[in-house]
Formats: sequence, C-alpha cells, structure tokens
Amino acid sequence: ANMAATSRSQGALQRDAAKKASTTQDPMERLRMQCLSRGAAGIVGIGRLFRIMDDDNSGMLSYAEFKKGLNDYGVPLRTEDETKELFKRFDRNNDGTISFDEFLQALRPPMNQCRIDLVRQAFRKCDKTGDGTLTVDDLRGVYNAKQHPKVVSGELTEDDIFRQFLVTFDTPDQADGKVTMEEFLNYYSTVSASIDKDAYFDLMMRKAWRL
Repeated sequence: ANMAATSRSQGALQRDAAKKASTTQDPMERLRMQCLSRGAAGIVGIGRLFRIMDDDNSGMLSYAEFKKGLNDYGVPLRTEDETKELFKRFDRNNDGTISFDEFLQALRPPMNQCRIDLVRQAFRKCDKTGDGTLTVDDLRGVYNAKQHPKVVSGELTEDDIFRQFLVTFDTPDQADGKVTMEEFLNYYSTVSASIDKDAYFDLMMRKAWRL
C-alpha cells in the first residue's frame, strides 16, 4: 500500500500555503500555513517546531517560549492580545502551558467528518485485538508482507516490515511500536491536506486498507 499517496506535488501544496499564510487574518491559520509552506505539515515537522520553541526542554511551552517561538518562526503576531488569544486556543486544559498533544491537535490540518470516519474505519479493521492500539500482532492478519523484496531476499522478516510500517505513524521521539487512533488520525490529517477531492481520499483509503 502506498500510504503517502498524494494527488498534487508537495511543491504546489507549499506554494498555495505560502500564499494563504500572507493573506489570512486568523493567526492559527497563518501558523498552520507557515508550517505547510515549509513542508513541515506533518507530525515530524510540527514536532520539530515544538522542540525548537521549547527552550528549557520541559516538554511544555510557557507563554514566553510560545511568543518568542512564533517570532523566530516568522509568524510575529500583531498585538499582545492576539498572542494571548492564540495561546488560549492551544492551551485546551487552561493550565497555562501547551503540551505537545495540544500543540499538535491545534496545528494539524482539519479533516471533514467523512474523511475522519474512513480513517477510523481503517484503524478498526487493523486493530484485530480491539484494544485501541495497533501493534505488529494486529498487522499480521491484515497485511501480507511475504512478497516484500526484502522478505523474499531474506534480508528482513515480515515482522521487521510491520515494525518499519508502524514507525510511519508513531509519534517522533516518543515511538513505542504501538499506534493509537490519535496518532493514526495525525498521520492522515497531513495526507488529507494535500488531497482536494473527498472521492480521491476515499479511493486511496479503500485501496490501501481494502475497506
């Protein structure tokens, strides 16, 4: 399955995003477009941005780190009020700091309901054990890796292939070999951003996961 299937070139997506970043009034959208325009739409790019902003490596962003980080990233906000307002939109549990999960959920490109349903359907099909996480055991029955060139040559086992596959969806720097529904949605929100038509997204998901 080609998991990263996209209908338009990355370049076109980046040019579009750069244009929107300079015209949109919404600061959240501006930051999201800035990420996209730098090819950092994915969970990996957003993770990198979070680590750059997190000056004291605490795993949380304070208001001061957030404000400085936006300036450094080229998304200076016009007023202090605008910065505070944006910080509140990230800080969902109102504890005065932004966690990586809050940062990611706010920045990942939104998906419409029919796409979210498809992604959930694919996840549930894979989750053989029904425990809400995908592991190598879950993939064994769904994916056939026997024909993979590296398995045929004896270089890798089928389980090695499954492990590599799971890493694609896992949260960078926190990879644990298990993929949650949230991580699965994170991955597909990025793929979804580069696909305009729902019908194409639908087709891609059905082919990849035999839905």
